[in-house]
Amino acid sequence: MYLPATECQIKAQIPLATLTSFRVGGPAQWYVAPRNFNQLRASFEYAQSRELAITMLGAGSNLLISDRGIPGLVISTRHLRHTEFDPQTGTVTVAAGEPLPKLAWKAAELGWQGLEWAVGIPGSIGGAVVMNAGAHKSCMADMLVNAQVLLPSGKIETLTLEELNYSYRTSSLQGSDRLVTQATLQLQPGDTSLVMATTSKHLEHRKASQPYHLPSCGSVFRNPLPYTAGWLIEQSGLKGYQVGAAQVAQRHANFILNCGGAKANDIFKLIYHVQQQVQQNWSVWLHPEVRMLGEFQPIG
Repeated sequence: MYLPATECQIKAQIPLATLTSFRVGGPAQWYVAPRNFNQLRASFEYAQSRELAITMLGAGSNLLISDRGIPGLVISTRHLRHTEFDPQTGTVTVAAGEPLPKLAWKAAELGWQGLEWAVGIPGSIGGAVVMNAGAHKSCMADMLVNAQVLLPSGKIETLTLEELNYSYRTSSLQGSDRLVTQATLQLQPGDTSLVMATTSKHLEHRKASQPYHLPSCGSVFRNPLPYTAGWLIEQSGLKGYQVGAAQVAQRHANFILNCGGAKANDIFKLIYHVQQQVQQNWSVWLHPEVRMLGEFQPIG
């Protein structure tokens, strides 16, 4: 079926495993991937008129979707892409679906610095704004000017940095019913060759230190400072530990890999096992960075 007055199609029972970096998860009851703002607003109105729960899906790189899937309407922002650089002010306004690595390379090629850290993060701008994505001691909060969000009422609101209330890997948007449609970032002028070199160096570092050969969601747990989650997991002897086809990575213990045919519940059980073991050994409870959506089988 098509949304009223648009060419945007709503589909039923769409498998979500192919749309997440973990490559696991059941189907969406209903799924839509708007290509412009009008279609996005129409998607919201459609869900509200039928009292359907709304779940937003960006690049799917920081998600664990249950094997049972997600009820209601899943709205994917992956096709909402637009980037506009202002060479006079050094700001860039970018739509929610734009991939972070692509934006980082664009900025580097134009000689603007500030996004070098983002080149190895396989997410989109929308998700990065919501979770305050970061790496190499930098994060979205360091450069965000404002974020435009769509409210359930259909109205648009612009949130300032202060209103987003950023802290480590979180913001006031987490758990909210407001959808990021675009963000404006402040970059700094730099030497093109130097920015390109730094960006390349960050990418090579991530490739050398993190496992990219199998599906994963990136870092699973937040770092419980002053420790790092990976160090605590490694010191607990969990590298290589498996539940089904889900494995704690040998190269970086804060990664869980889908070694082929893993179920979402395998990963869910492995996350809980890691939490228990680290708690037992270090009296530290690790909090997941990955978002878990849907219903999972009870443990124990």
